[in-house]
Amino acid sequence: MIRGVRGATTVEEDQPELIYNEITRLVLQIVEENKIQPEDIASVVISTTPDITSAFPAKAVRSIEGWQYVPTMCTHEMNVPGALPLCIRVLMHVNTQVHQKDIQHIYLNNAVSLRPDLIK
Repeated sequence: MIRGVRGATTVEEDQPELIYNEITRLVLQIVEENKIQPEDIASVVISTTPDITSAFPAKAVRSIEGWQYVPTMCTHEMNVPGALPLCIRVLMHVNTQVHQKDIQHIYLNNAVSLRPDLIK
């Protein structure tokens, strides 16, 4: 069965190195916490707030060792007034037998404010 695993992080400013570092840290923590192997990932959708324009976060994900064949895609979030700025969100579709309630969703940096109900 396929499960969705969510996560998000923020960067201090729109700089490629910061974006690449934070998305890599987020994705690696998601797979570590959920014991996910790259071959179990059906796809990864990465979205950014409209204030992130200097780099494609998916480029960093594809550069992780063993991830070059994982389908990844970037998009922008809706531009909603008052939304958390400089935010990168991930939705990872994973083949797993883990129950939905046992999935570990990961929120880092200022993104912990998005889903405090899921922070453990």
